[in-house]
Amino acid sequence: IHTKVHFSRPKTLSLERKPKYSRKSTPKKNSLDKFSVIKYPLTTESSMKLIEDSNTLVFIVDIKSNKRQIKASVKDLYNIECDKVNTLITPRGMKKAYVRLSKDFDALDVANRVGVI
Repeated sequence: IHTKVHFSRPKTLSLERKPKYSRKSTPKKNSLDKFSVIKYPLTTESSMKLIEDSNTLVFIVDIKSNKRQIKASVKDLYNIECDKVNTLITPRGMKKAYVRLSKDFDALDVANRVGVI
């Protein structure tokens, strides 16, 4: 006997999935490690001026990397502490990162060590 105007389908037993094998043969690898985040340092006149004046290094980085990843990879690769990271995407489609170093480090020394100058 129907007592309501609307009909709802009765809830049936839903079993948990137990696959015989995993659908992916290998787990997904993180493609952005500290070596692939930073591509190369930029050596233009304006970046040299930033190194001298505002204690800032300029890098071309991977387009998918974020500011935290850039900061961590700079710390790991060059053993320096940075205050902040500013990023922009150029009209050519590359991501540029301005890494401001802390007061303890001098950008000129780090640039000499990296091979920018």
